[in-house]
Amino acid sequence: MLMNVFDESNITWRSLDWLDHIKYYVYLVDKDAGIVDVLFKFAAGQKVMLHRHKAPYVTFVVQGELRFFRPDGSLKETREPGSYVAGVANGEPHTEGAGEQDAIVFFSNRKVEDELYEFLDADMKPITTLGIADFQA
Repeated sequence: MLMNVFDESNITWRSLDWLDHIKYYVYLVDKDAGIVDVLFKFAAGQKVMLHRHKAPYVTFVVQGELRFFRPDGSLKETREPGSYVAGVANGEPHTEGAGEQDAIVFFSNRKVEDELYEFLDADMKPITTLGIADFQA
């Protein structure tokens, strides 16, 4: 099977110690316009922590599959390479992950006022957030 492979040789991936299975590269943070553009790399066969998007966003899948899971762990949706999907702020909490190959996905967060992501525990209680200042740093 021919896999869709993105040349990431010019990307300097970053990670957060507390957030497993994902790396990121920030392209743009424009606080005045409320835009944060980020490329995420989801580890093959893994999921990120339960979270909710706090700002509207658009995703474009560059490589692999981006899989969305409901809080109970059931598969909600799979996005193939080339898919472009808009999401709303404060939607259903979910986890995201990759299929058999690392997934590389461009996220353009729009109308960001402060928080982009709110991370939740198994009881759906907030643990921490990532905001525009975190991506500026």
